[in-house]
Amino acid sequence: MQQSSTVTRYLIFFQYLGTKYSGVMKAPAHQPLQGVQNHLENAVRRLKPVNEVSVSISSRTDTGVHALCNSAHLDIQRRGDKPPFTERVLTDALNFFLKPEPIRITRVYCVRSDFHARYRAISRTYVYRLATGVCHHTQLPITEKDLCWTLWDTDIQFWELQFKSRSFLYKQVRRMVGALVAVGRGKLSVSQVQDLLDTRDSMAYPQNMAAPPYGLFLINVEYNDSDLKPYRGDID
Repeated sequence: MQQSSTVTRYLIFFQYLGTKYSGVMKAPAHQPLQGVQNHLENAVRRLKPVNEVSVSISSRTDTGVHALCNSAHLDIQRRGDKPPFTERVLTDALNFFLKPEPIRITRVYCVRSDFHARYRAISRTYVYRLATGVCHHTQLPITEKDLCWTLWDTDIQFWELQFKSRSFLYKQVRRMVGALVAVGRGKLSVSQVQDLLDTRDSMAYPQNMAAPPYGLFLINVEYNDSDLKPYRGDID
């Protein structure tokens, strides 16, 4: 019997438009709306690895949320004496199998076997995009459909709010943006925002005030440089 090659772990960076997905995380097979992870794992399976395919996502995004840079790690064991995929070959191969979807692999790194995409991340950065001065969604450029939150005013202006932290709570960015917009519209006072912060209870946040998902982008997941240095196998 021919012996299989060793398992190689990769860190992949990828981007996607989240409009048509249930979020980045894998959805059950019977669910009509699939997650980005479903498509990533299907692409890896088409490489025909020996091991069971499992993609571990670093940063969760919900239905309708986009990413210019998310990350994940995965293991690939090739058949026989075939060498591990190079970073360039794996990038091109996965993008070939992802062609029908608005999902793209941007970078691949070969990493240590104990590397974890979620727990090794040192920061995550989100941008929330707002378009003010929009009386009707048809006034938006077609390239902006489902990519920003439209708010009526006078002239169309685009605003970007940036948030960076090691991690975020569920819907935290969308709730912060929603609170800021509510204050600007006079629907929430600054003292009420302070009260929400002081309660430290997500259930106290007003219903239907969170910003919609389609204006939110995950734009970066950061790691220490030492984690991204070229790696070619464990050292005893």
